[in-house]
Amino acid sequence: MKTSFSGLEVWKEAFEFTIEIYRITGKFPKEEKYALTSQLKRSASSVPANIAEGRGRGGNKEFCRFLYIARGSLEESKSHLLLAKGLGYIDESDIIGLEEKTERLGAMLNNLIVRLQKSF
Repeated sequence: MKTSFSGLEVWKEAFEFTIEIYRITGKFPKEEKYALTSQLKRSASSVPANIAEGRGRGGNKEFCRFLYIARGSLEESKSHLLLAKGLGYIDESDIIGLEEKTERLGAMLNNLIVRLQKSF
């Protein structure tokens, strides 16, 4: 029996990253509500969502495809974070923590992709 998506360490890390993004974007200027705030929330929440969806699919090849999508969403989130940093919306201490999380999460996704690819 395969582990539920919520039991996967990579999903847990992605979920915590998304929670942190929601917390941080709450501090963004109100005029960004439908722009950068919305984009960043969508890209961040797409990471754990794609891990979950991929885990629920038929097999490792399909799961791997969704992990690639999750990795793309993570990269999109990183780009949005750099923009927010450039605009002065994120404190230096927050950006350091978020950069560490995105690096760790990216490595976790890459490692899982490599392991899964060995099975097909």
